[in-house]
Amino acid sequence: MEDKTVILTTLNEAWAAPNSVIDLFLQSFRIGDHTRRLLNHLVIVALDQKAFARCQVIHTHCFSLASKEADFHEEAYFMTPSYLMMMWRRIDFLRSVLEMGYNFVFTDADVMWFRDPFPQFYVDADFQIACDHFTGSSDDVENRPNGGFSFVKSNNRSIEFYKFWYSSRETYPGYHDQDVLNFIKVHPFIADIGLKMRFLDTTNFGGLCEPSKDLNQVCTMHANCCFGMDSKLHDLQIMLQDWKHYLSLPPSLKKLSVVSWRVPQKCSLDALRNHGSPEENDLM
Repeated sequence: MEDKTVILTTLNEAWAAPNSVIDLFLQSFRIGDHTRRLLNHLVIVALDQKAFARCQVIHTHCFSLASKEADFHEEAYFMTPSYLMMMWRRIDFLRSVLEMGYNFVFTDADVMWFRDPFPQFYVDADFQIACDHFTGSSDDVENRPNGGFSFVKSNNRSIEFYKFWYSSRETYPGYHDQDVLNFIKVHPFIADIGLKMRFLDTTNFGGLCEPSKDLNQVCTMHANCCFGMDSKLHDLQIMLQDWKHYLSLPPSLKKLSVVSWRVPQKCSLDALRNHGSPEENDLM
């Protein structure tokens, strides 16, 4: 964008297959409110060669981050060594983007974009992030952040923060980036560097953990708290159908908020209980 902001998502082969997550992700931009134009600023970062090849078929801006040391083409099951390596590779890459002078919105590909989120971002924040649970205050460190959606401005504070976050993986071995963020968000280093951190309200930036209740206000919806590819795809498709239904309503009914989400369904906690633990079934 004119202010050197770019939208980034990562993709591996498992999510790049036809009719899989990446197709639903791009569809959400096309049917969202003032979101189609944002595709011009979206770069899909491919973690393996097949994901890069698929990206070149479906999108204009593709970047290959394929690595000889690690192969991320398969489903990266939650908390396996491959999953952890992929998550930390992402943090290190995002640090490099900040060092190049680019602000970024990072979004997982299982985040549906229904409205332009930029008007809802805090002007004064260096680092702002969506939540699995929002306490009601954007400054409250008790919020439960989710690394799948964030807006970060490029400056010395954010660069130092990402370096600190990445190096903290050695302090907390065996934890993924989101857990480590929860550990370090109250660390004195954050105040020392002057980083302004804000947490985004689930009213605008919802997810299956805590759905945005008002479709008149929702910007994004994340298929978080969801375990297994089939469940994720099912509920994402329902989410897109619900949005299309909302768009078809006359303005008077939209204002009355007569439509609500029909998700989670397969991603519900009941489904989790029936199909095992998240460690067994969760994906990227």
